[in-house]
Amino acid sequence: MKHLEDFHPGDTVDLGAWTFTADEIVDFARDFDPQAFHLDEAAGKASLFGGLAASGWHVASAWMRLWVDHQSREIAEALARGEEPPAAGPSPGFDDMRWTKPVLADDTITYRTTVIGGRASKSRPGWGILDSLNEGFDATGRRVFHFTGHVFMPTRPEG
Repeated sequence: MKHLEDFHPGDTVDLGAWTFTADEIVDFARDFDPQAFHLDEAAGKASLFGGLAASGWHVASAWMRLWVDHQSREIAEALARGEEPPAAGPSPGFDDMRWTKPVLADDTITYRTTVIGGRASKSRPGWGILDSLNEGFDATGRRVFHFTGHVFMPTRPEG
């Protein structure tokens, strides 16, 4: 983990990849988004998606899982170096979430996060807000998912 001042526009983190299996798509949809094109291959093929399609929320959840895994590794590495990493705060929200191409069964999506910028919080002394572009790409390199994220980050203590 870092302080707000340690992030610079253009900094990019490759978060890894997630393969959306048919069973996983159906399991997620059954619990969270039970629409026919997420639950049944034939219904998916008959839909505008052309196949069993992952819920957009499933695609977003995979990004979050990979982000949390990345953060956990960063914290563990800092602790192993004897550092006390600052803790990030909550997210005050996100903007512009888009699913621009269906994610179908057996598609593998590669995710990344790119820093857009940051600013000091006007309402929370000692904190700033980090803005990032978060994206997912299919095997052909086509962007299938993106959103602009915001998260509270501690600022570097003075002195």
